[in-house]
Amino acid sequence: MNMTSTVLRSALAAFVCTAIVAITSPAMADMITMKADLKPANEVPPGTGDGKGTVTATFDTASKKLSWQGSYSDLSGPATAAHFHTGVAGKNGGVAVPIFSGAMAKSPFEGSATLTDAQVADLMAGKFYVNIHTATHKAGEVRGQLTQ
Repeated sequence: MNMTSTVLRSALAAFVCTAIVAITSPAMADMITMKADLKPANEVPPGTGDGKGTVTATFDTASKKLSWQGSYSDLSGPATAAHFHTGVAGKNGGVAVPIFSGAMAKSPFEGSATLTDAQVADLMAGKFYVNIHTATHKAGEVRGQLTQ
């Protein structure tokens, strides 16, 4: 064998190995970060008051896991529940994912859930919002659309 033939075979072997690894390796998941600014004016109908909050969420496209961290302050009373809802800004929608309720309603809070394919589609289309409920505002005191 001459030197050129050896170099070509080595290069071809390296290329084939690289191609096999690239084809058989799982695709890397995208991590998407989203945020919601919670305000009374975002509720439907709009509310008033000093309540506020934020939620930062991370969505793993491979596992369909939504993880979140949030906080709130200055509500009219103790928080009774919080949820991710399906709905566009200005429209109310049903509960998609519970965040907390009852004795777990403390700030700050965090959690995670695995979403269904339909929930993933709504999340990626901008159709998820967060709201926090109180006894005075049973339908929600502060709300924010989850956006990228």
